[in-house]
Amino acid sequence: MSSHTASSSNVGNGSGDSGVPKRNSKRPKYSKFTQQELPACKPILTPRWVVSTFMLIAIVFIPIGIACLIGSRDVVEVVERYETECIPVLNRTDKVQFIQSDADKTCTISMTIPKRMKQPIYVYYQLDNFYQNHRRYVKSRSDEQLKSASKENDTSACKPEDIANGRGAIVPCGLIAWSLFNDTYSFSRQNQSLTVNKKGIAWKSDKQKRFGKNVFPKNFQGGGLVGGATLNESIPLNEQEDLMVWMRTAALPTFRKLYGKIEVDLEEKEVINVTLMNYYNTYSFNGKKKLVLSTTSWIGGRNDFLGIAYLTVGMISFALSMGFTIVYFVKPRRLGDPTFLSWNRGPGSH
Repeated sequence: MSSHTASSSNVGNGSGDSGVPKRNSKRPKYSKFTQQELPACKPILTPRWVVSTFMLIAIVFIPIGIACLIGSRDVVEVVERYETECIPVLNRTDKVQFIQSDADKTCTISMTIPKRMKQPIYVYYQLDNFYQNHRRYVKSRSDEQLKSASKENDTSACKPEDIANGRGAIVPCGLIAWSLFNDTYSFSRQNQSLTVNKKGIAWKSDKQKRFGKNVFPKNFQGGGLVGGATLNESIPLNEQEDLMVWMRTAALPTFRKLYGKIEVDLEEKEVINVTLMNYYNTYSFNGKKKLVLSTTSWIGGRNDFLGIAYLTVGMISFALSMGFTIVYFVKPRRLGDPTFLSWNRGPGSH
């Protein structure tokens, strides 16, 4: 009798050794977060709210767009394309042969200033149809080699411009450095030369972090085929700002890169004579070369896109607000009762 009683007692206590199988439930633990019952803003988009929102966007965006356009139009810019003009007429049927020959490539062009340009005046070179964003081109460099002299032989990513013929590693290696732009410009007005300041044209972060002060060019352009400019082997890479500017690859096939700064004012209708050395080969891929003189404003260089974008959004918002207002007064529509919405009903209502 006592044995039976003990057994019954164990069953009644729900012992873990009982043979009743447990139910494995995948139901998550209840919480307001998992059940999306946290307090939330659920606005009712009435006509008044919609019209007011579009009108507010228009009021904000249209003045910003006008200010951006005015800032962009304050920039004075002179652009001169020269890749064809700087090829002698007799050689224009085979431009590639001429640019690869030893012929004299000195060229003179003139640029007329349309409006007074206040210093500093930025000098850019612009290349068209040059795909610096090509994957193999972008990867053809060694950032470790650029930073440290101890990583001179880190050239695994630089092929085919990694090793000079029997002379060791190329510094800096890779196709980006190899194709360094090498056209040069000299400016004058009224037979007086204009000095171009080529200091301070690279990013400060590049000079301090990406290019080492103890890394010097070595065997550069020594791989056989010369791609572009040469580098002074007595100057460390963190002082070779032309190289730093060039090695910041562009995202689009048409791009500008800073060549230097003219630090005197240029007057309206003044003629600037430019003597340039037309060395860089863009003729093999039908590229274009342009020389650009530009000032800046609070918005930067000339770029109408931002102002046009703001104006477009603002005008569309204004048109929509006017349209909804007219529809609301001409053909009004009775709103439903928001108390019947599910989140406004009580917990026990149906």
